Amino acid sequence: MGFDIRSAESWHTTKIGGGEPRRNDCRTAEHQREPGHMTFSGAAVPVAQLLGALEAQVASTHAFVSLLVVLQLAAPALTLVLVGLPALLDRPLAERTTTRLVGGAFTLAFLAGLVTLAVLAMRGFAPEQVHLGTWFAVGHHDATVDLVADGLSVPYVCFSTGLCALVNAFAGKYLHREPGFTRFFVLLTLFGTGMNLMVLAGSIDVLFAGWEFLGISSTMLIGFFHERTNALKAALRAFTTYRICDVGLLTAGVMIHRAVGSGDFERLFNGVWPNAHCLVSPGTATLVSLLLVFAAMGKSAQVPFSNWLPRAMEGPTPSSAIFYGALSIHAGAYVLLRCEALLDAAPLARIVLVVIGAFTAIHAALVGRVQTDLKSMLAYASMTQAGIIFVEIGLGFRVVVLVHIVSHAILRSLQILRSPSALHDRHELEAALGGHPGAVSWSVVRLLPEGMQSRLYRVALDRGFEEMVLSRFVIGPIWRLLERLGGAELAWIDWLGTRPEDRRREVVGRRMQGGRR
Repeated sequence: MGFDIRSAESWHTTKIGGGEPRRNDCRTAEHQREPGHMTFSGAAVPVAQLLGALEAQVASTHAFVSLLVVLQLAAPALTLVLVGLPALLDRPLAERTTTRLVGGAFTLAFLAGLVTLAVLAMRGFAPEQVHLGTWFAVGHHDATVDLVADGLSVPYVCFSTGLCALVNAFAGKYLHREPGFTRFFVLLTLFGTGMNLMVLAGSIDVLFAGWEFLGISSTMLIGFFHERTNALKAALRAFTTYRICDVGLLTAGVMIHRAVGSGDFERLFNGVWPNAHCLVSPGTATLVSLLLVFAAMGKSAQVPFSNWLPRAMEGPTPSSAIFYGALSIHAGAYVLLRCEALLDAAPLARIVLVVIGAFTAIHAALVGRVQTDLKSMLAYASMTQAGIIFVEIGLGFRVVVLVHIVSHAILRSLQILRSPSALHDRHELEAALGGHPGAVSWSVVRLLPEGMQSRLYRVALDRGFEEMVLSRFVIGPIWRLLERLGGAELAWIDWLGTRPEDRRREVVGRRMQGGRR
């Protein structure tokens, strides 16, 4: 096919050297071009050449974006090795060197995210898939290592790496000369690596790997002050909750593999976030969605898996800010956003999300008002917002949820970082006034009758009886069963380790004692 592009008057003017302009009629035989050519101002360009240039441009853009995406993941991962390896060899880096390396890595990842976001914006947020390899393939099933850059992952990476860089700057002075200084920054880079891996994941397998990195780094930072008994108990409680709810994500991944033969989101969804559609049956979508909701409940501290969050404040203030005020508590919401297309085909899962989120928000708002510890109060405030975010996801909001997550994370992390200074300022104010300044807040609870206010106060003071119910009917029976199984195991080991003649002597001795009685 021939292409002939002309002006409205079918002629154009060219100027050769310094002479007079010469009129060229495009309709003359001189300017008739062969098929497969375009005419631009008298210059013929082959269509194949244009298509080749376009393909080269697309390929170069894809390579550039792929490099940026890998850089966002590699920067904190490489820093983890650079900081952790000398510490493992008992030759830790200096504090200033450590903070500069970690801060530089997060800053580099942040800048790479901004450039990626700009490139995607110029291309209409068309997603870029980065294939890093295939873990294994058996028949029609495979597990690939894929990353994806789209309108959800890249903004989230930008804000998460930016907050990590901020917390790094704060923690460098806050933990100055702390015995576990290097350990904190190793765990911070592990967290950053896991967070970026989870956010940029292009498959459920990669997402699960990042999810587990978040869990282990979170648990170890809760128990950062390992000489404190309460910190170790809080870390164990958080780890137990994580492991129970991780079963939901693992099972969901197995079901996705069974349904589409792979964990790739490209095979699971059709379209671009937030307008994607799932490619599985409604029954499978409902079951997978409910499993994802169960997994998200543990990481985002939704009732009845919420009692670990206030105890998680036993860790250092910087880790409390980045984990339970900003990023880790929203990890469950991010997974639900990534798999939003499944929720579209699962109305039951949306109803469950709304009910759980609303109940958690009300529960946390009431309990948070009676807390006497500042960090616990902020923990319940974060739990309240996480519950509202779950409600928004259940109602089908997408962009609103992303904006809510980013704004709440920034506000809450700064509040937690500010909390020690705020408490100090409060004490100075009380000393200056000679007493308590009095309550200045107002709540809708004050509109209720006094008797109901007293009952609500009792419920809030006991944290909604959540811990009592779980301890009596869930944790207690399971713990007693495990103790009995442990005792039976020890008895079996003792029996196996005893020689037959010793066992016979023991039996004879017992009989003789029985006969004397």
